[in-house]
Amino acid sequence: MASQKKLVLFSPDKTLANAIGIFVITSLFYFFGAALRLIDELSLFWPLNAVLAAVFVRNPFLNRALYYALCYCAMIVYDAFTASWGWQSLIINFSNMVFIITVARLLLRYSYQHSDNNWAVNAFNIFHFSLIGAILCSLVGALGSIDNFSDYPRLLPLYADWVSEQFSTGVLMLPCLLSAKWPDWSKIPPFRLSKLYPLVGLVVSLCASVAIGGAGSLAFPLPALIWCAIRYPLPVTALVTLLTGGTEIILVASSVISINADQPLLVNQMFSARLGIATIAICPLIVSVSVDAINQLIKQTSLRADFDYLTGVYSRSGLFETLKTERYPLAGQDKPTLCVMLLDIDFFKRINDNYGHECGDIVLASFATKLRQVVGDKGLVARMGGEEFVVVAGVENEAQGYALAERVRKSIELDSFRYQQESLYITVSVGLATASITRSPLLELFNELVHEADRNLYTSKRNGRNQTITSSAGPQDVSTSFQSAP
Repeated sequence: MASQKKLVLFSPDKTLANAIGIFVITSLFYFFGAALRLIDELSLFWPLNAVLAAVFVRNPFLNRALYYALCYCAMIVYDAFTASWGWQSLIINFSNMVFIITVARLLLRYSYQHSDNNWAVNAFNIFHFSLIGAILCSLVGALGSIDNFSDYPRLLPLYADWVSEQFSTGVLMLPCLLSAKWPDWSKIPPFRLSKLYPLVGLVVSLCASVAIGGAGSLAFPLPALIWCAIRYPLPVTALVTLLTGGTEIILVASSVISINADQPLLVNQMFSARLGIATIAICPLIVSVSVDAINQLIKQTSLRADFDYLTGVYSRSGLFETLKTERYPLAGQDKPTLCVMLLDIDFFKRINDNYGHECGDIVLASFATKLRQVVGDKGLVARMGGEEFVVVAGVENEAQGYALAERVRKSIELDSFRYQQESLYITVSVGLATASITRSPLLELFNELVHEADRNLYTSKRNGRNQTITSSAGPQDVSTSFQSAP
């Protein structure tokens, strides 16, 4: 199965293409943020810093002075053609670089110290790192935004606005940007109308925020966002949270959602709204990360229960659960007979006694691999315990089942297993039982056949081993059960 595609825009060995890409992305999102500036040159939503921080996190090889300088130069060049800030442009854009480098470096450092695959979308760390980056960059940005020292009374409101904008943008955008990937369409389940219910609830809650107003209305979408976190995968939840938070910020800034109906929109109100929205946005992300972690744990637990840890084939319980499935394709018009073969490695105790249990484990794992190769997709392979394995297959008749068992036995006899520069040869005894498939699921029929196969396996071992015994067929050729190659 082909691996899932990732978003790949940069390459470690393409410096010129990387430089062009960095310059274009910086200019594009600088333009987008500049288009959302409010009065007094304050930006409503500034996506550039979060976008570039995500670019540097997802492409660690870009964290070089060259690419940092290109980002800074692209900002200066854009201001040179569109604004008349002069020296202020140098300071304000330097503050942007402070946020970008701080957040990127913190996230990368966290990724190096933790092997968890979900480090990039860990909501707690994005919350903390965005706050640190916002506090540091706002110190520089607020100073660069005042015209002279006599304008210092504006410094604190400007600083508050910078912190709230940078922090809220980072918290809203970084989880979405860091978790973005091409969807694997083959794994997407069929569309169901019920999948849209969380989104409908989200739209209704936003409409209620507009209709009711007040500071508390900003929290109305939270239950719907948590619903989304439970129903949708993390990248989708992050995207929905970003769109919801961005919509609320725009609605508050344009007074569509009125936080205080008795007063016009003030900077401190915008500060409160942004911080509140960013804090609320953390909740569904935490839920989504938790749900994802729980699902991964359930999957790992299921795998450990259903598959043998040493050999990789089904465990006894995993085989039983599989045979309970009504739709398992072992049976059909072309496979009317169920074949159950029990296999026991001959004189396996000698391997452990003569070579040690490490060698025994290697032989078991290699034996299981060879068994799966021979059986292929014709049936199921499971380890029943110790050196005993079982193969369950759908066949046309008993003769075909017997032929499959003999192919397995002879393949094992002719194969060798390597251990410490030595080739080891083993043989296997097989007990076979077959019956017509007359009911489903197959578990009940399997339980009947496995007892018959066990009796035939005992006969095979009693008659000299390295042979296949069925209820209607005698033993095959007998050869040396275990020997070491010269």
